[in-house]
Amino acid sequence: MDCCVCGPVVATYRHPRNNICPNCYEGAKLLNSIIRKVEDGKRSESFDSRMNLSDMIKWMEGKEKMEEERMDFLGLLSVVFREGFPTDILIKPATGPPIPAHRVLLESRSEIFRTMFESDKCKAPANKIIHLPDITHEELQCLLDFLYAGTLPDTTSEKHVYAMLMASDKYHVPYLKKFCETRLLHLLNPSNALEILEVSETCSSHGLKKNVFDLIEKHKDQIVFSTQFDVFAIKNPHLCVEITRMLARR
Repeated sequence: MDCCVCGPVVATYRHPRNNICPNCYEGAKLLNSIIRKVEDGKRSESFDSRMNLSDMIKWMEGKEKMEEERMDFLGLLSVVFREGFPTDILIKPATGPPIPAHRVLLESRSEIFRTMFESDKCKAPANKIIHLPDITHEELQCLLDFLYAGTLPDTTSEKHVYAMLMASDKYHVPYLKKFCETRLLHLLNPSNALEILEVSETCSSHGLKKNVFDLIEKHKDQIVFSTQFDVFAIKNPHLCVEITRMLARR
């Protein structure tokens, strides 16, 4: 049977001659299932049902790779701790009450936390309070949720994703950094491009920064002549120079 999808013969197929082989049939079912989930609101905003087959395959491969990295990041520790290991440390943010956590899990996720806990001033009995004065209570809860679960809900605010990217850079959590860069890339649009550019510069997120520059070039009139850009240029003169040079070259 010649398959109208993968068959070697180029022809115009009309019913009832539009035969399809089992492999292509299963593939079509899978793609149809994905599109239905998107339409039902069960997929994240990163998927575009207008993608062609090649882009869709790349998107699926990217999602699969991210999930593999997430499972490597999680290991078995998160499951074990969530199922009953008592907490042994308190993390005190700049605002709000301290949040209990598991010291060994934080050490396994972040070299910076490990160094903090191994320093003389942190060699203390259980339930020692560690102060993180540069992060709010909501941001700390968001950070701990990620360190335990390896993901952030789709409902996480854009402001908190910025904060998590900053935290990933400060506390050296590479997987969180990659996760936030991917999320911000999906959220990128002309109205938030300058904010994302600023945080990408601060965190040395070079790939994200390049994508922001590409978007600025496409929407230069909307972005460069906005009042938002005036404020941005005062705060970030070096980035303003980079944008000017980029637009002049192109």
